[in-house]
Amino acid sequence: AGSARVRARRRRSPTRSQMRLGGGRQGNVINVGGGGSGRGRGIGIGLGGLVVLLVDVSGSMESYAEALLRFAHAASRRGAPTEVFALGTRLTRLTREMALRDPDTAMAAVAETLVDAGGGTRLGELLKQFLDQWGQRGTARGAVVVVLSDGWERGDATLLGEQTARLHRLCHRVVWSNPRKAAPGYAPLAAGMAASLPHVDDFVEGHSLAALEHLAAVVRGAAVVRGAAVVRGAA
Repeated sequence: AGSARVRARRRRSPTRSQMRLGGGRQGNVINVGGGGSGRGRGIGIGLGGLVVLLVDVSGSMESYAEALLRFAHAASRRGAPTEVFALGTRLTRLTREMALRDPDTAMAAVAETLVDAGGGTRLGELLKQFLDQWGQRGTARGAVVVVLSDGWERGDATLLGEQTARLHRLCHRVVWSNPRKAAPGYAPLAAGMAASLPHVDDFVEGHSLAALEHLAAVVRGAAVVRGAAVVRGAA
């Protein structure tokens, strides 16, 4: 049942991949990719260093999960080297599935792999697992890490804050995209979000075309700055 929530609808692939926010109902249709050199409008996240995307696919993010996975696919196909992980009831690496060229084929492969979407998630435990298994051995070290999540934590919010701080020490920059940030009167009152925010470099929205374009620009800028620093260090 979980995989069905993110299973892509089969349809002809358009010339530009599209994703629909709000669970596919009356949401904004968002162009997230396209052909050509990758310069210009789109969500290509640029060059300079590794980008890691951590996508929350828990129940509270159900309305956004497929949209953000399609964002991750488009980002993986253009620009900087990209690693993609899903945060559900467990940590799932999706980098291989995201390497598939066609977005619908990629989403179908993700649906086969991702069997725990729509459930609860303990972000702190999964972030610790990511850092223990992948981060320390180089995946996060010096990377731009993007967390796409509303910050709802069913586990220990203190642990999430500690692991976000650990991530911040290890990577080049932590970017957190929260699709609920755009709601009128929003404040980061969720315990997990509040615990993580002091260790986040950029806190941005993720609910619309404009928000995701801004997210891409933030990541692109961070990756370029990181790449320039590496070049200067080598010189």
